[in-house]
Amino acid sequence: MYALLILLAILPGLLLCYLIYRLDKYEKEPVLVLGICFVLGMIITFPALQLETMAANYGIDETKNIGLLLVSSFLVVAFSEELVKFAVLMLYPYQQKVFNEPLDGIVYSVVIAMGFATVENIIYANLFGLPTTFLRSFTAVPAHAVFAVIMGYYVGLAKFDKARQYQLIATGFGGAVIIHGIYDFFILQEYYEWLMLFATLTLVISGYFAFKLIKLHRSNSPFKTSPAASAENPIENPTENLVEKIPPVAEVDTTQTTEELIELMKKSRTEKDPPAPEV
Repeated sequence: MYALLILLAILPGLLLCYLIYRLDKYEKEPVLVLGICFVLGMIITFPALQLETMAANYGIDETKNIGLLLVSSFLVVAFSEELVKFAVLMLYPYQQKVFNEPLDGIVYSVVIAMGFATVENIIYANLFGLPTTFLRSFTAVPAHAVFAVIMGYYVGLAKFDKARQYQLIATGFGGAVIIHGIYDFFILQEYYEWLMLFATLTLVISGYFAFKLIKLHRSNSPFKTSPAASAENPIENPTENLVEKIPPVAEVDTTQTTEELIELMKKSRTEKDPPAPEV
């Protein structure tokens, strides 16, 4: 039973890693680099949780005080967790040569976040058991992926836009913190249970836009028209190549052809009909 519980805690993060790997269809990232990012994401879970524990010891995790709830949701949980994930993203994959297109920002960001979410999920599984672990498979783990897409989208842009690099990085990090904070606020509040539905609504809406951001970077991929991408992803309309291979039809001078035909018919009649006898 315990093995099933741990499997359920680990599986969602791995499935989302596989999904983002498949969505990066034009130029796959090296599995080794992705694996290192996942492990680093697992490691940084502990300092983030330590910061949250320290805040709790000072009473900042009070959920019935609106001011402390805002501080806990945005500054303690959202800021600390996104900060450690952001640090790994910038210090390791961002510096690698394999980070060679904007979509890579999303790919590496999501993989790091899934390493983080996996360890967090294992901890919650040990503390709260199967029901909580199962619920988090459809809430907390996908939420970490969504926050990572937002951050990775702008970090990916920043890598190739030196003029706006810092502005874009700040936008990505700030956006992830804000969406994470809103989500946590509705999860942690204890005023009304129905307000927790807004956490789900936040996840659904941000998830929709996250998927749009992935598609946007993928559609603008510089590797989209490379030979390798074409071989792996054939064009949607197979008749396009066929049409290109059909040679153009030679232009025919219809006027000249008709005149030649009439002349030929006249000659034929002249040869077949004997001359009229003289009288």
